[in-house]
Amino acid sequence: MSIKMLALLIAALAGVTMAIQGSLNTALGKIIGLLETTFVVHLVGLLLAGVLLFVLRLGSGDWQRYADVPWYFYLGGVLGVIIIYGVVKSIASVGVAAATTAIIAGQLLTAAMVDHLGLFGLERIPFNWHRVAGAVMMTGGAWLLLKKQF
Repeated sequence: MSIKMLALLIAALAGVTMAIQGSLNTALGKIIGLLETTFVVHLVGLLLAGVLLFVLRLGSGDWQRYADVPWYFYLGGVLGVIIIYGVVKSIASVGVAAATTAIIAGQLLTAAMVDHLGLFGLERIPFNWHRVAGAVMMTGGAWLLLKKQF
């Protein structure tokens, strides 16, 4: 299996876990509240990451370089709170499939822009007609999935 194929398999697995996570978080949110769920999810994630880094020593990074990182690279934590909150709120309102469809459409369009512009130091991958056609087909698929519900 090629490295690229393995990366796509890992990405698909991440997508599977995102759908399950959103469902679990929504169920938790119905019991303890939306912002409380967002807090608990991040606290549990922090504890797991702490064990992986400091107990099992699985990290491969360089803590000493934290000051070399542009400040806006640290906004991932802020975005994580917005993501958890938004996923839980949307799944509770429209269901897992509809929310996930909207999430994927938003991710796709944003990812295409990030690739095209080469933002955040990533390799620039121009938006060509193949990508436009793919985005149109995915958007059309999203519309078909959501059409009956709304």
